[in-house]
Amino acid sequence: MAIDTAGLTSDDLKTEEMVINMGPQHPATHGVLRLLLTLDGEYVTHVEPVIGHLHRAQEWQGQNRTWFQYQALIDRVDYLSGMFTSWALSRAAETIDECHVPERAEYMRVIVAEMNRITSHLLWLGTYLIDLGAMFGFPFYPFREREKLLDLFEAIAGQRMMFNYIRIGGVQREAPFGWFAKLKAFTEEFPDRIDEYEAIVTQNPIFLKRTKGVGILKKSVAMDYGVTGPCIRASGINMDLRRFKPYSVYPKLKFEVPVIEGDGDTWARYMCRIQEMRQSNEIIKQCLDQITGGWPEELAERRKSCNSCGKEDCANCGGDLKIMAKKQNAGLRVKAGEAFAAVESPRGTLGCYVISNGSDKAFRFKWRNPSFCNLSVLHELLVGHPIADIMAIFGSIDVILPDVDR
Repeated sequence: MAIDTAGLTSDDLKTEEMVINMGPQHPATHGVLRLLLTLDGEYVTHVEPVIGHLHRAQEWQGQNRTWFQYQALIDRVDYLSGMFTSWALSRAAETIDECHVPERAEYMRVIVAEMNRITSHLLWLGTYLIDLGAMFGFPFYPFREREKLLDLFEAIAGQRMMFNYIRIGGVQREAPFGWFAKLKAFTEEFPDRIDEYEAIVTQNPIFLKRTKGVGILKKSVAMDYGVTGPCIRASGINMDLRRFKPYSVYPKLKFEVPVIEGDGDTWARYMCRIQEMRQSNEIIKQCLDQITGGWPEELAERRKSCNSCGKEDCANCGGDLKIMAKKQNAGLRVKAGEAFAAVESPRGTLGCYVISNGSDKAFRFKWRNPSFCNLSVLHELLVGHPIADIMAIFGSIDVILPDVDR
């Protein structure tokens, strides 16, 4: 029945704002994040992310553990992309120590890092669809491919999540026989699997209704808040450290940086990650073709024909193709000095600033974690949207809470 508003003033029609908590136990906040929401009816007028429930003491531990010990701890910060935290630390320490990383090790770093980028985006895709209410089975499709990559991680690093594979000076170990062949087979089939995801999701009318024009992140706002990664590239800003400040062997590789021109909405952030997975797959394929010394099986044959001479500079058997330039032991030390190094993680610019006094422990650590900066823009994205859009917008940022409460 229609309400007769004749004779009512604006004060009579005014609703009172309500303050509610979403989290820190809410499953869709992806960790112990508390969102302090101010609502006017169904619409958000203010939001304050309350962090600090999951402090990991990432920097304090680095100053109170040896270099050798700390390398195994940092994988537990951004637990979905541990290769990148290890890589940022290693690059900073190698800059101070003036350590030359073998080219073969650099190729291995790029391979495992891009594999890790894919696994991170696959988990995001599956959980994001669950956040939006897609409980019909599709969220498990990405986990099918993710499990294959986790099996390969386990074979080369001994772990499926906390890898501790990238070390100061190189990588932990050589790939086992058959490992490259399995990875090659994965890269051949993966584009078809991404096509499957897109066939179900990209033009799905319900998905479009929940994401198109929702949570628009303007270029100027993204830059002001220091947003990086797919979130800023989905707003039309071409900023990727692999191209902007190239490192490792990325300058030798051909790939495109996915940049989505348009509104910078939630759908654009989804599409940016879909395209990133395609590019990461192509990067891995190139590395498998270009890696210095070839596959382990080829190296073994050359060494066998050379009677395993063991000479480090032997060009015939590839004895000079090391994967580690610095001896790894409990007494590992880094020269005195300071440096900053950053890598392009699945969530954006991940930087590590370190001061070394020449001992077996670092004097000071400071991390630049992308989730922390990306989360800070949440207020700009949520205000004016109904409460039902909160999880669609928040999930599109892809925040890892230990990466925030570092």
